[in-house]
Amino acid sequence: MKQRHAEIAGAGFAGLTAACALAQRGWSVRVHERADRLRTTGAGIYIYENGLRVLEAVGAYAAAVKGAPFAHTREVRDGRDRLISTHSWKGSRVFSIVRQNVINALAVAASSAGADIVTNSVAVGATPQGELILSDGTSRKADLVVAADGSNSRLRDCLGLLAKRKFLVDGCTRLLMDKTAAERAAGDGKTIEYWSGTRRVLYTPCSETDIYIALTMLDSDEIAKAVPVRKDEWKRWFPPLEALIDRLGTQGRYDRFELIKLKRWSAGRVALVGDAAHALPPNIGQGGGCAMMNALSLAVHLEREADIETALKSWERNERPITEHTQRISYWLGLPTTWPPALRAAALGLAARSKWLTAQRTRTALHRPTGT
Repeated sequence: MKQRHAEIAGAGFAGLTAACALAQRGWSVRVHERADRLRTTGAGIYIYENGLRVLEAVGAYAAAVKGAPFAHTREVRDGRDRLISTHSWKGSRVFSIVRQNVINALAVAASSAGADIVTNSVAVGATPQGELILSDGTSRKADLVVAADGSNSRLRDCLGLLAKRKFLVDGCTRLLMDKTAAERAAGDGKTIEYWSGTRRVLYTPCSETDIYIALTMLDSDEIAKAVPVRKDEWKRWFPPLEALIDRLGTQGRYDRFELIKLKRWSAGRVALVGDAAHALPPNIGQGGGCAMMNALSLAVHLEREADIETALKSWERNERPITEHTQRISYWLGLPTTWPPALRAAALGLAARSKWLTAQRTRTALHRPTGT
C-alpha cells in the first residue's frame, strides 16, 4: 500500500500526540510549529490515568513523568488557611508535571517514530481536499490535515466549523517557582487550593525542583490579573501566604478560560483536535488529557478504516461523548467562582463528599482511551 501522509498544524499536546500515533502506524508526518522552538503556555499540568495511558501508548511516559510527584491529595482552604474540604485520589495514578517536560517527551517520541517537526512554519488555512496552506503562500498536499493550532485556530475558522465559543468569567496567571530546601526535602505531592472571595491560589509541587502556582480570578478583576503579579495585593488577600507570594517572579502569563464546541470535528480530509476543537476550563484538569486521547484515537480509527472521511466520522461518533461530558463537568465546577463564600464553601464540601459528583468528576480520568 502507498504510504499515507499527514500535515499537522501545531506542536502542542494534541499535535505531537497525533504525530507520534500516526508515525508509529506507518504514516509519513510533518508537524508545523509557528514558534521558533517547541514551548508551551502555562507552567504545570495534572495528567490523570487516562492521559498517562496515552503517554505510555506513544512511548513518552517515562520521560514525561521523570521527577514528577504523585498528586495524591488536594486540599481546599480559605484565605485564612482554614480547611474547607479534602479530595484524595485513590485507585489510579495522577502526576503534577512541568508542562514543558511533557512537550519535550512527546517531541522526542514523535521524532523517533519518524515525524518531521518544522519550526517557524505558520499554518493559516486548510481545504477539505487535504491541503494545508502556509503563511508564506505555499501549500502542502496530504491524505490528512490535522488542525491542532489552539483555541484561536485559523484552520477551524476558515472551514466554518465553529459552533460555540464562550469566553468564561474567569481566567488564570500561571507561574513556576523554585522549591525551597524544605520543600525539596519534603518531596510532597499535595496540592492546596486557597480561596479568598473570587480569587484563588493553587499551590502544586510539579518536579523535584519546581512549584507550580496558578492565580485564578475574574476576568474583570484588573488588579488580580496584572502581570507582573501585584504581590502587595495578593498578600493582602491571602495573609498566611505572604512568604510564598514574595517568592513569585516577574514571569507568568494571564489567559481567560473559554469553552469551544464545533459543528463537526472534521471537514473532508481535515480533522480538528485539542483546544481548536474542544477547549474547556481547567476545573478538573483534563484539557491536555482530552487532547491526547482524541489525538491517539484519531490514528487508531484511521488504522481501522481505509477511507479517510469514513474514519473521521467514526472517530467523532465514538470519541466526542466523553469529551463533551468533560466539558460539561469542567464548566459546572467553575460556576461557584461567583457565588458568595459561604455558599461556595458548602458546594465544595458537597462535591468532596458526594459519590455521584465524584463519579462525574472522575469519569474522564478513569476512562480507558481508545488505543491504550
